[in-house]
Amino acid sequence: MKYLIIFLSITAIGSILTGYFLESVYSQKFIGFGVCGLFLIVFPLFSYYRWKDKNVKDYMLTKENLDKMREREEK
Repeated sequence: MKYLIIFLSITAIGSILTGYFLESVYSQKFIGFGVCGLFLIVFPLFSYYRWKDKNVKDYMLTKENLDKMREREEK
């Protein structure tokens, strides 16, 4: 999964750079497909890869977590 994300990121960034530096009829399409690839494919895959084994409750502001933070502040 990690290598797929790296490959897709490099491909999308390469597409954006190709569209920017290459003066052709399709240069705007290269840029557009690169940006869409980053935001619709790479970022969701990266988010899933980083969060798949985490407990979301640890990062939410619940009453228990607020109490824990207050206890740490008092010490």
